[in-house]
Amino acid sequence: MNDVVLQTHGLVKRFGGITATNNVSMTLRRGARHALIGPNGAGKTTLINQLTGVLPPTEGRVELGGQDITALPAHRRVALGLVRTFQINQLWPSLTPAQSLALVVSQRLGRSRRWWRPLGADDTVLAEVATLLAQFHLDEQAHRATRELPYGKRRLLEIALAVALQPRVLLLDEPAAGVPAAERGEILATVAALPADVSVLLIEHDMDLVFSFATTMTVLVNGTVLTEGTPEAIAADPQVRAVYLGDSMAGIRPGH
Repeated sequence: MNDVVLQTHGLVKRFGGITATNNVSMTLRRGARHALIGPNGAGKTTLINQLTGVLPPTEGRVELGGQDITALPAHRRVALGLVRTFQINQLWPSLTPAQSLALVVSQRLGRSRRWWRPLGADDTVLAEVATLLAQFHLDEQAHRATRELPYGKRRLLEIALAVALQPRVLLLDEPAAGVPAAERGEILATVAALPADVSVLLIEHDMDLVFSFATTMTVLVNGTVLTEGTPEAIAADPQVRAVYLGDSMAGIRPGH
């Protein structure tokens, strides 16, 4: 059990008479490449909101590294290493990617009071920002205002900002959402190359991305876990095909 980094126990979330998540128990292990899939309205984002402290569960609990974090606010969970991205990106439009990354890195290093100083004034921050810009293919856009970036690059920047916090667990909520088909390959390659020591839970409707990335998949339907297994097992499961995948699996080979 010491390789378990994130675990839920019987998570239930009700909104009046509607049960958005129903007794959801799942386990994320160290270094996991885990995908959470299901039709629209299945409760995926509601589940992520409970993991990150945006929403309190009606019942159940959440543990990070064996510590019960159910009652902790979102910022405390981030400090403990649980970080997420959003379906709609949350960026500073007037800042450049280099400035945004410098701000996040400085905050993590406890130097946020000096973040506004020229970037070259702190060699440690500068070196880490340069590494992140290269890792996320943002070198050529480093000094452009974020609002001017192509949408795919903005999605990459949001993932870079999350990784800059050096998370133990990274929750990616539809990183390819709204990204033009021509730019999705870069998102796919970048997600696949995330640090091996970071456990990743991916929510995504792009099955090419999901099946090229995940080694474990959980299928959520109507707020309930339908099944969990390897990509091969999920692709072959007749229940999953009936309620979600259908013909979308045509031509997709897990791992490719």
